[in-house]
Amino acid sequence: MGRNKRKPFAALLAISAFLVLWGPNEVAMAMHISEGILPARWAALWFALSLLFLVPGSLAIVNAVSRDKAFVSRIALAGALVFVISVLPIPVPVSGTCSHPCGTPLASILIGPLMSPVMGSIALLLQALLLGHGGLTTWGANVFSMGVVGSMAGYAIYRVARRWGGGVFLAGFLAGSLGDLLVYLTTAIQLASGVPSGSGFLEDLGRIVIAFLPTQLPLAVIEGMLTGGILTAVFRSRPEILESSPQGLSLSFPFVKRR
Repeated sequence: MGRNKRKPFAALLAISAFLVLWGPNEVAMAMHISEGILPARWAALWFALSLLFLVPGSLAIVNAVSRDKAFVSRIALAGALVFVISVLPIPVPVSGTCSHPCGTPLASILIGPLMSPVMGSIALLLQALLLGHGGLTTWGANVFSMGVVGSMAGYAIYRVARRWGGGVFLAGFLAGSLGDLLVYLTTAIQLASGVPSGSGFLEDLGRIVIAFLPTQLPLAVIEGMLTGGILTAVFRSRPEILESSPQGLSLSFPFVKRR
């Protein structure tokens, strides 16, 4: 990789280091759903569902690295971005939750929707162990919402937007912002189903969604702009990254026609 092509990646790493060292570190806040919030049966269910994506994702990483050793650096960068972007929690007036950007929509576009959940799972595990964000018993639920839903939704939205003729920034903005909102809708569903108040699922779901909105809507816009900006920088220096599917997975949408 030439010196000019390294500049966007060096800048991203510098921003990541700044946020980790000088960004807010509210270790008392949960990453997504705090330790012990979900009953055991629900925690086990989300853990099992997450494994359905983490196993093929791990195999995809092994296969990709075996074909191209240099791909390790891209995977590491994607993992660092997910960790940093999702490490800045903002309290939400619902017990055991917080609001924050996700980073997995961006990661899925850079390395693919199979590998991105694995990076999200590692970031969530480190945050639970080192920073007190999230928990081990709720790790599976957090992986499913942020890692799986964020990755799959972000990647699909980006590809559809590009196929419809959207530019890189617009497609990235939609992927980041809508992917972020879908992650939190999933989290709301997890909380409403796993921690019912007795007033009914839909009422609980509506209460949680409304509680998230004041912080999550602005954060979704910010994550959309961040995702679009980073992808634009990558596209200008190394467009092949956004045009390739390194793990051999290619999502096609035959029902969507190019404009």
